[in-house]
Amino acid sequence: MVSVAGPSSVLVVGASAAGLCTAEALRRKGYTGRLTVLGGELHLPYDRPPLSKQILSGAWTPDRVRLRTEDALAGLDAEFLLADPAIGLDPATRTVRTASGRTLRGEVVVVATGARPCALPGQAGLAGVHVLRTLDDALALRAGLAASSRLVVVGDGVLGAEVAATARTLGLDVTLTGPRPAPMAGTLGPLVANLLAEVHAEHGVRLRMGGRVAALAGQDGTVTGVRLEDGEVLPADIVVVAIGADPATEWLGGSGLPLDDGLVCDSRCRAAEGIYAVGDVARRHDERLGGLVRLENRTNAAEQAGVVAANILGADLSYSPVPYFWTDQFAAKLQIHGTLPTHADADVTVVDGDLAARRFVARYSHAGRVTGVLGWNMPKQTRLRRQELLETHTDRTSRSVLTPTAVPGGDDDPDVRSGHRAGRPPVLPHGPGGGLPVRPAS
Repeated sequence: MVSVAGPSSVLVVGASAAGLCTAEALRRKGYTGRLTVLGGELHLPYDRPPLSKQILSGAWTPDRVRLRTEDALAGLDAEFLLADPAIGLDPATRTVRTASGRTLRGEVVVVATGARPCALPGQAGLAGVHVLRTLDDALALRAGLAASSRLVVVGDGVLGAEVAATARTLGLDVTLTGPRPAPMAGTLGPLVANLLAEVHAEHGVRLRMGGRVAALAGQDGTVTGVRLEDGEVLPADIVVVAIGADPATEWLGGSGLPLDDGLVCDSRCRAAEGIYAVGDVARRHDERLGGLVRLENRTNAAEQAGVVAANILGADLSYSPVPYFWTDQFAAKLQIHGTLPTHADADVTVVDGDLAARRFVARYSHAGRVTGVLGWNMPKQTRLRRQELLETHTDRTSRSVLTPTAVPGGDDDPDVRSGHRAGRPPVLPHGPGGGLPVRPAS
């Protein structure tokens, strides 16, 4: 490794995948300065994808989700400060204050604080109501499922669908409810979402789709069910709320940095001089799309980290990826490259396999342009078909990083959120279109 010039110190705020990948990319590119990674959780960096399946089902012990061994982390020559969340940032001095009273400074600060689960009114303080974002969340939910027989999952996005599938395999009575007509309809469109609904129903998941939650029902401080707006009450011993996630920017309040559904950045992922953002918290200008985009998925965290690290070390790269995410539910493995438009005039064509056999590749197009590829239990063919997408997206005159996304080593991704939140459109896991709020840059 050849040493390269760079800032004297880099402070990464956030010790999950995006933060760790940024630190690793810096070292891989030859950075030898002081490197600090600050995390709010007690755990060393771990992978979120298995939380809604392998951890929740009990198939894995917590140590298996650790992203790197302690020896590998020691080899980074980075200081990891854990269980001490950031509570403030002074952009002028690039100084971060922490909950324990520490004051940390970096010549460059990278914001990688991720996102926090959205909550329902009345959720706080009601026993038996869970969210799923962290390892501790997953372990608490696993214990709750073991002591329960009836689960209601509120949220029809990928996380809610994955939790419902896992809980059903554990033998619980499961009801899934959400405002869309089918699980993941806001992401997949009606054709594939209806097929996914059939899979859930065949495995015994009770679907209450197209309704909205009015309130959580409880007695003596413990949840007893979910009340829908039409008056129906879905009885429950335990409830999972999976209605999306908000970027974790509350600690940046008063900093003067641009905050609008994330930390707003330019196309280089730079929010201000010496301050960058990466991962779920970053809302960046996409040069290809001409608007602001925030992606919530595991693959984006790793790819964006490489661009941020390069730019910290003097490169001038914009970031405009071809998004990728995947999900496993029962025996269905879905892999999505690019954007799946879900509006009425979108064109969805099965180009490989057979829909009825539940083994196929579908090409999504809009206005004659290929925008996305979805594979259902056909991983090899899906990878081949994504080349059409790369040819559509690649702009040879741009310096944008258009990554032909490699399929990660994991099998699933609960980081992805697609639930509706009141007052604004959902953030879809796969990039622009299909409901993603892409706003013209001001």
